[in-house]
Amino acid sequence: MFGLMKYRRRRLQARPFPKEWLTTIERNVSFFRRLSASDQAELLRHIQVFLAEKRFEGCGGLELTDEICVTIAAQACLLLLRRTTDYFPRLLTILVYPSTYMVEEKRHLEGPVWEEGRMARLGETGRQLGALVLAWDAAKSGAADPSDGKNVVLHEFAHQLDFENDAADGAPALATREQQLSWHEVMRTEFASLRAADETGIPTLLDTYGATNPAEFFAVSTEAFFERPYALRARHPKLYAELQSYFRQDPVEHSAEHMSGN
Repeated sequence: MFGLMKYRRRRLQARPFPKEWLTTIERNVSFFRRLSASDQAELLRHIQVFLAEKRFEGCGGLELTDEICVTIAAQACLLLLRRTTDYFPRLLTILVYPSTYMVEEKRHLEGPVWEEGRMARLGETGRQLGALVLAWDAAKSGAADPSDGKNVVLHEFAHQLDFENDAADGAPALATREQQLSWHEVMRTEFASLRAADETGIPTLLDTYGATNPAEFFAVSTEAFFERPYALRARHPKLYAELQSYFRQDPVEHSAEHMSGN
């Protein structure tokens, strides 16, 4: 079965990439033009597989288009470059709303106190869902501005990477025990620092939403790694090094600052 899937994926990757899709990526996905030629070619191969294997559904009256699917796929597949990948194996369906959507939520405040109500969301996913939800306007704006530190697609797909080791604990599947130990030590320290900064109101590079739990910390760190690599490397060098080792990428190489010569 695995051999058949590998063969099928190779055939998908060997197909000519549709010109209309490439035009969409060049227009909508700013980071694409900054990648090396080899990374661009690999990204396009991953997109071919991703779009063949994942099902997209429009929600809230949104009519799906190739632009929507390709723009989202390009951002998601950035997380797969240079690594052996099984293409987010827990994910089956991507649900796309036109804009911010509302969900009923019960949120724990403290002790026996809970808050219930409708909450606005730009994206979400869960280990048991088999689905990932996105707001299209947020996904599109995140692709257009690769240096604002926020990208809902990278954030939610980082959660999917987290799920690959059968947990939602802020630690993706790591190859060796040494890598696991290093990851847990760095992430534990950095997470504690962010929580302390959030509690005291100290300004932070990382979105303080990452102080919610280790899973959100990994997702927020992934956003910063790809969107604000210079600043992350300067202020959180150990965190940057762990993410660089895991993703096997150095986003500083294709950041806006690097390309402008700064």
